[in-house]
Amino acid sequence: QVQLVESGGGLVQAGGSPRLSCVASNIKFSVNAMGWYRQAPGKQRELVAGITSGGSTNYADSVKGRFTISRDNAKNTVYLQMNSLKPEDTAVYYCNLGPTYRPSFWGQGTQVTVSS
Repeated sequence: QVQLVESGGGLVQAGGSPRLSCVASNIKFSVNAMGWYRQAPGKQRELVAGITSGGSTNYADSVKGRFTISRDNAKNTVYLQMNSLKPEDTAVYYCNLGPTYRPSFWGQGTQVTVSS
């Protein structure tokens, strides 16, 4: 079965710049568009960044100019570089196909907590 394993989160001060990673297995990674999603407490999961198989990217307005999504097909890995973090970025971050996720592909996610 497809496995998506996220890492790189933690407790970060406002303004910090962590990089999240998501390693995919049992999937033809290079031909799939991927996305980073997040779910904050009490809120619905939302797509924050997407990248096509060809490398085109798109972002939610709330993160545009601060987050950068990228991929390394040789490593079956998608990254999310997060800059200028704000407390409202606090959430569990997940990767999945994008922009339409597969419910069965959700992993454990990685918690990002931004302190002010």
